[in-house]
Amino acid sequence: MTLQVLILYIAIIAIVLTALIGFLKKGHKNWGMTFLQNFTGVLFIISGLVKAVDPMGTAFKMEQYFTEFQYTFADTAMSFIAPIFPFLSSISLVFSVGMILFEIVLGLMLIIGYKSKLTSWAFLLLVVFFTILTGFTYMTGYVPGDVNFFQFGDWGPYTATNMRVTDCGCFGDFIKLEPKTSFFKDIVLLVPAIYFVFRHKDMHQLFTPKMGMSIVSATTVFLLFFCLSGFYWGLPMVDFRPFSVGTDLYEKKTLEEEAAASVTVVAWKIQNRESGEIQEIPNADFLKNLANYPKDKWEVLEQIKTEPAIPATKVSEFSIMSHDGFDLAEDILTDEGDVFLIVAYKLKGEPYDESIMVSDTVWVVDSLNVGTDSLMLVKSIDKIDSHKEIIERYKWDEDYIKWYTDKVNPLMDNVMQQGATVYALAGGAGEEKLASFKEATDSRVEWYEVDDILLKTIIRSNPGVVHLKGGKVMNKWHIKHLPKTLDLEK
Repeated sequence: MTLQVLILYIAIIAIVLTALIGFLKKGHKNWGMTFLQNFTGVLFIISGLVKAVDPMGTAFKMEQYFTEFQYTFADTAMSFIAPIFPFLSSISLVFSVGMILFEIVLGLMLIIGYKSKLTSWAFLLLVVFFTILTGFTYMTGYVPGDVNFFQFGDWGPYTATNMRVTDCGCFGDFIKLEPKTSFFKDIVLLVPAIYFVFRHKDMHQLFTPKMGMSIVSATTVFLLFFCLSGFYWGLPMVDFRPFSVGTDLYEKKTLEEEAAASVTVVAWKIQNRESGEIQEIPNADFLKNLANYPKDKWEVLEQIKTEPAIPATKVSEFSIMSHDGFDLAEDILTDEGDVFLIVAYKLKGEPYDESIMVSDTVWVVDSLNVGTDSLMLVKSIDKIDSHKEIIERYKWDEDYIKWYTDKVNPLMDNVMQQGATVYALAGGAGEEKLASFKEATDSRVEWYEVDDILLKTIIRSNPGVVHLKGGKVMNKWHIKHLPKTLDLEK
């Protein structure tokens, strides 16, 4: 599915709704206004629904935005704004659900014409909010990595790799849009948004205010439970991510890597360090005339490459490094037996410092004659001192630990007895933290540190369990639906 195809489908639905309303609704005022109401309403409903099946994915995306906003404001005259973003990150899931509900309900309000003035202003405010997010993301493409966003004089030419957030998340994982596309989409939506504000009296109204209120209220309650079912009570009903059940990860990873290897450089974008002139030179010409572009005078901004035949996904980044630096991904994805992954993108616990006394033994060495021309060195204790050291310990969340001791461990013991191999993967945890957690959970499985974003993509549960066989995703379980035992022969 592409954005163009989606827009076409939405336009067809809007035309059908407009025709029905225009011919069946008495007192209909404006065909153009009705079409815009239906088009924008259906667009917002679809955009919200594909996010509603996976609110946690939207929460992760908002965390990225909040982190970038924090860094952007931190070293500026508006640094007083920066502290609010860590707080927003901490409630990103609540923020995500609220925003999704608002988007879908607003789309419904547009279609039924409920409270036209309120709906018009709410639509404008939400479009402005989306425009700021996508505009910031797109414009960071002009900002070099070592330059703050507000240092406008130091902006350079647009370079896609400069962007702080590479996907706006407007349609969740259903459609991946480049920030530039999303930004101009939102700019276009500002036109009907402003039109609605000034001409809201021309909006059609399908129901009485009381009936409209009932519809909006019932929809909000239903959507709230629907969102909660996608992360709090279970996994998303529809999985748009590349690790969905049934996916052959080994085949997908191989094809993506082959496609990436076949990408070729077609041109080079370079900039003159003195004049600021930018040139785009075909690859063959650039390599043939390298002497004409010395590094002290010309800076390479970007390699312009062909698009890979198969776009890369997070499957290409599937990597599990052992403690001795060996990547276990190949072994896991080529194992024809049953492989289980315990996935925890964040171990729930807080570090604290503990003071301990450490003994220091001071030795003295004496020499002892054992013959006419030989000596033997003898060590003896001179004194024993002690000093204080601060070591880091972890206070683990008790309920989180119980999930492992009561649910994860019994199932892993059960499948290992049937010959399965189990790997435990945790995000953002060093060896000491993993060792402490392994001891706290009495786990018999080896734990490995893995990129937390990769783990969030694999499964929307913390912890969650994934069953692989021959590199294929056989099943995934939310912690609240984890079975006690499995019969692997079946």
